[in-house]
Amino acid sequence: MACLRRLKFLDLRFNKFRGEVPSWFGFLHELQVLNHSNNSFTGSIPSSFSNISTLDTLNLNFNSIEGQIPKVIGNLRELNLRGNNLIGSIPLSLSNASRLETLDISYNSIQGNIPEGIDNLHNMKLLGIQYNQLTGSIPFKIFNMSIIKVIPFTGNSLSGYLPNGLCNGLPILKGLHLSMNKIYGHMPTSLSNCSQLQILSLSINEFDGPIHSEIERLSNLQKLDLGINHFTGIIPQEIGNLLNLVELSMEKNQITSSVPISIFNISSLQILSLWQNNLRGFLPWEIGNLTKMQFLYLEENSFTGEILKEITNLVELEELDIGHNSFSGQLEMEIFNISGPRLISLSNNNLSGSLPPNMCSVIPNIEELYLTFTNLVGTIPHSISNFSELNILDLSYNKLAGLIPSSLGYLTHLQFLNMRENNLTNDSSLSFLTSLTN
Repeated sequence: MACLRRLKFLDLRFNKFRGEVPSWFGFLHELQVLNHSNNSFTGSIPSSFSNISTLDTLNLNFNSIEGQIPKVIGNLRELNLRGNNLIGSIPLSLSNASRLETLDISYNSIQGNIPEGIDNLHNMKLLGIQYNQLTGSIPFKIFNMSIIKVIPFTGNSLSGYLPNGLCNGLPILKGLHLSMNKIYGHMPTSLSNCSQLQILSLSINEFDGPIHSEIERLSNLQKLDLGINHFTGIIPQEIGNLLNLVELSMEKNQITSSVPISIFNISSLQILSLWQNNLRGFLPWEIGNLTKMQFLYLEENSFTGEILKEITNLVELEELDIGHNSFSGQLEMEIFNISGPRLISLSNNNLSGSLPPNMCSVIPNIEELYLTFTNLVGTIPHSISNFSELNILDLSYNKLAGLIPSSLGYLTHLQFLNMRENNLTNDSSLSFLTSLTN
């Protein structure tokens, strides 16, 4: 292959090649694209690659390449080194690679700071450094790279605060991924100037202060993830104007007051995660407008009132967790008469009622069912044995009475069974437990 001096395009991706990347590739002086991704190449990146003046794209994603990022990369426009075993730091010399449009070194073990000179790469459209071990603050000049579309910095130990002028120089930014770092301070109001933004992910950081109403100007936003920070104040009702929103996550903050009714009018929502805040009040009947909802997490708040029958409108619901609140009223499993739910948790509420005899037909695909501390009375129906996919059943701390059905032995996927602190009895030696081999 080293004799193919006129070769311009070489694609060997998704094979089973092993060993070091051959250095003689550096003698293919007309090569423009070299793609060796998704193999098992080892060793370091040959320095001879920098001699190929025509090389435009080098893709070594998802191999077992070791060593450091090359200090000299020639005239590359795309350098993809994602998912390898690279160590060391980001070379300062990369700031001289003026043609570079894509640099993806995600999922490695790169350490140190982001070099200040990286903003010299005026053609950069994607700078991917997520899931490394980078530290220090983000150079503010990165937020002036006017043609960059995605900033994926998730999963490092980056610190510092975001500049007040964030987004003043990012007119076409579509994705800002800063989750799982150590960034602190307030969320800049200038974020609303990123008018093309589709994904804003700031979760698992140290942000504090309010969530600004100006966020409504991000009309293209599809994912807003602010969870696991220290945000305070209320959820701005203006968020209800984000009509393209698919995911809204604000869990584990210090947000207070009630959920604005406007949120329940975002018909595109599929994920709503507000657990472990200080939210209170009733859930409005408008919750039935969320017909595309798949994951609804409201646990560990102070919601009150009844569980509304409008939940039956959530025909695509897969997981519902409203445990550890103050919901009251009669527990009517029929309100969950939708076939999809795999997880339901109503635990630790002020409910009352009994398990319906036909509960298998009500939630036939349930895998996890948590009903602890819900004041249940009556007996455990034999039909519970028809939950063929059930692997977790928690009925503890209730007032259930009567016999434990031996038909529970048919729940062959069951891994966790908790019925403590009830008034249950048995007419045998609980021999059905020997069938629960999982």
